Amino acid sequence: MRHQLASVHELARVGLFSELPGETLGKLAGRMERQEIAPGQTILRQGQPADRFFVVIGGMLSVRQETRGVRGTLGPGDYFGEVALVMDVPRTATITALTPATVASCDRDTFDEFVKPLFTG
Repeated sequence: MRHQLASVHELARVGLFSELPGETLGKLAGRMERQEIAPGQTILRQGQPADRFFVVIGGMLSVRQETRGVRGTLGPGDYFGEVALVMDVPRTATITALTPATVASCDRDTFDEFVKPLFTG
């Protein structure tokens, strides 16, 4: 199966990336894999080891924690998976698609190079 890459236009709509120069955004887009998610499909599960960072391109996702229940929803322009990668801990929530959704994700190396500096300044 061939993975489709996220476009610069799609990533530019993610507020977190608004400060990135165009060239950097282009490099990041070249390493972000786009994925279609069916309603009800779990994207990541609380307690799993963290290996990818995600942005929401389209659709709605549910954020749930085992002890606290539903914590909210994510939509286009939102992102998830950063807490576990920045803090080097297991996943802190379970993310499930509420509607047909499209996400783009990158591996830990790409996250460390392009995204982590946006959180750690």
